[in-house]
Amino acid sequence: MTFSSPLLPVLNPARESRDRLELLTALINGPDFEPLLRDDVIHIPPNHPDYGWGCRVADCQRVSEIGKGLCSAHGQEWAALAEQGGQLEKFLQTALPREALVLTSPGNCLVEQCARPAQRRQRRLCFRHSNNWASAKRSSTADTDFDEWISRQKPLPSYGNCLVASCDDLAFNPLGLCEDHYGLYHRMGRPGAAELPAKWFWNFDRYGLKTPVQFDDETAFRTWCRTTPPPTRLGVLNLRGMHPLMQAELRWSLFSHARRSDRSNWHLQVVQGVIAECRSARSLDQLDTARITRRDHQQMIEGIRRELRIIYVTPADTREAGYLQLDHFGRRPTRLAPELDLTMLPQRWLRDLLWDYFADTLRSPSSTRAATFFHTLRRACQELAAFLDMAAENRGLDPRLLEEDDVHRFIADMRRRSRDRLTSLATASQKKPTTMTEVTQKRILDDLRKLFRWVLDQDQCDSRGLKRSFIRAFPSGVKTTPRTRSPFSDDIAEALADPVNLAKLDTHDPADRGMRDMWTLIVATGRRASEVRELRLDCVRRVNRVPLLWHDQTKVGNYDEAIRIPEYAHQRVLERQQQTTALFVRRFGRAPMPQERPRLALFSSNARNPRGERAVSANWFNQTFRDWVAELDLGRQVVPHQARHTLATKLLAAGAGLHHIKRFLGHVSERMTEHYAKVALSEIDDVLQHVWVSGPGAGLPGELLSEGVTLLPPEQAQALVIDLNRRSTPTDGGICTFQVVVDGGVCPWKLDCENCDKFVMTGADLLYWRRKRDQWHSLAERAPTDEMADWLHQQFEPTRRAIEGLEQALAGLGLLEDALALDLRRPQDYFHRLWSTGFRTTDLAAIGTRQDTP
Repeated sequence: MTFSSPLLPVLNPARESRDRLELLTALINGPDFEPLLRDDVIHIPPNHPDYGWGCRVADCQRVSEIGKGLCSAHGQEWAALAEQGGQLEKFLQTALPREALVLTSPGNCLVEQCARPAQRRQRRLCFRHSNNWASAKRSSTADTDFDEWISRQKPLPSYGNCLVASCDDLAFNPLGLCEDHYGLYHRMGRPGAAELPAKWFWNFDRYGLKTPVQFDDETAFRTWCRTTPPPTRLGVLNLRGMHPLMQAELRWSLFSHARRSDRSNWHLQVVQGVIAECRSARSLDQLDTARITRRDHQQMIEGIRRELRIIYVTPADTREAGYLQLDHFGRRPTRLAPELDLTMLPQRWLRDLLWDYFADTLRSPSSTRAATFFHTLRRACQELAAFLDMAAENRGLDPRLLEEDDVHRFIADMRRRSRDRLTSLATASQKKPTTMTEVTQKRILDDLRKLFRWVLDQDQCDSRGLKRSFIRAFPSGVKTTPRTRSPFSDDIAEALADPVNLAKLDTHDPADRGMRDMWTLIVATGRRASEVRELRLDCVRRVNRVPLLWHDQTKVGNYDEAIRIPEYAHQRVLERQQQTTALFVRRFGRAPMPQERPRLALFSSNARNPRGERAVSANWFNQTFRDWVAELDLGRQVVPHQARHTLATKLLAAGAGLHHIKRFLGHVSERMTEHYAKVALSEIDDVLQHVWVSGPGAGLPGELLSEGVTLLPPEQAQALVIDLNRRSTPTDGGICTFQVVVDGGVCPWKLDCENCDKFVMTGADLLYWRRKRDQWHSLAERAPTDEMADWLHQQFEPTRRAIEGLEQALAGLGLLEDALALDLRRPQDYFHRLWSTGFRTTDLAAIGTRQDTP
């Protein structure tokens, strides 16, 4: 909530203005203040880092359009070139500069040492030398050489400065006005009817005499000269003729605003317009903002008042006025307005208590960084204040009258509203009542208990007039079931990934801030929306030829965590980097420096972002996503965070353990991971296959509908069993029964166990060979060509059949579940039946072959 009241009321205007002027003068004269802003007529360079107004094209003298960085002429040229695929950097290097058309100072006459101003539409000559040049051209029969003629001219004395108090140009004629104000004076009807005598040049000026000026009302003329604003000039901020306090306020606000890292862009044209609005006022307190119609002028004036409140108003003054100025504490929680309004609390004691608690929190070393802390606690106090105002004695204005029973009635009222789904007494930031829920009730009670427990800890009960029984009556909120999101259903996931629907998402991002790229990364990586929004420009790189995404997983600005991302997501990030860099070039006319790139936001905001370091806001992202989902008409509430749950569920179903998912998603405990992996069917699929039966309407009701491993008949499985009680030796993935090797001899087949008929596999080796099968499949998928993949599958085909035969044999003997659950960490497992029951691989492969053939 933005607090947009004017400055604090002035009790003694004369004394207050003097004190404020002395304070601002001391700050302006300080060593850190920019010297450029100390002059009455401030000449801003075209390439000024904060208030630059020039066109990005080198040596172009025209003013840039607001928010574009190019003048209108070069803007049109670039728009035509951009449609043809041109590059902005190359255009800035090759474009021809343009001369200024208007809003420039006329300058002095070209005649050396001539003290009179040049005419705007002549050869840079003053009025008299211009007439002399015209006479010389008429009297000469041949073309007159201008340079030779001008070298023979004598300089003329000045008419003095323009009589308009705010103007710094030279007078145009003996009337005492510059060329611009001379024309303006006639257009405004010549107040006071000042005029020069007839033939003033021939009678006075040509002889060097002072020309007298005639008036009908000299006072009216002098008043017009005192109140008329200066002419608008390119890159000039004219503070002449303004009240000293207003000058100081404008100087300080321009300097203070330029130092902010999250400032909005004050274009010089807007600054000139605001100075014109403020010219007649003594200070911003006396400025009548009701007559200001331009929105950008209103916003800038409010920004100036914000800068002045920081130095005009002390923390004690803000406490008295009922708001919290966060800049007084040197902290600004993320996405929180500079002023926190507390005036909605009618009880002064409660408002002061909340102000003191907030101030103590902001002064502590471990101050919170979240704006939610301030909003929720203020909302809790607002709920209590509304109830006390309605039901307590004396409307709760006197804390000494509050009893324990008031707290009990307040809690009962909240519970009733939560039970019946009624609206709350307080209003949220949207200025409308909200429905009371169990979660809201718990949050309110927890926050109020925290606030009043702080009063007890600080031993302030007596000084604040609060009874200890009243404070102790606030309980903790009842623990509620935490709300967790469910994964996307198949139909919603398909709709959110459909290319046609993703094209619709682009229409909701007309400025191309990267909404589609953000959504792609959220789906592919399972990152939180805030982690993706806050990505920096150099957030991807390859390590060992693997694309990695570096992000802030700690939420405190440490971009030191990396996760692997798919290749298509990596390519989208690279394209977004190029677009963000092009946006930086449009803003600053150059590519970002290497030391700037780590600070630049990948998804850059277009508001309050002078250096390109501010990312798009959460409100913009969420609103854009809601608009897109509403257009798709999915029929239910869909939020971006469900993509994180969906990825966790898929990882678990694919065989990843909770510890793997915990590390990938960045959780602090596996308990948190369990909230995300809510639907994991892979662990019970085999069990369900053995308990599902056909329904009553089927041909054979109750028939087992198992699709698991085909069981081998027990007698056939027993025939294949090899007695391993005889001498044998273990080998990789099984047991060798070849006596030469068992006795210590050399294997004649060079340990090619997988193709040896002496090689025996047991149930204890089943998990090993399953992992071996997954490894071969992975190698085949990553093969560079299809022929190589087919060759790998052919080489592993005998082993695959042996694995399937082992599963069928174990199932026939009733040992399959034991083999899948075998834990080799216990010594007694080595005496298990699985170790003494073995099968030749050739026999197992034959079983697998028979099962594969019709």
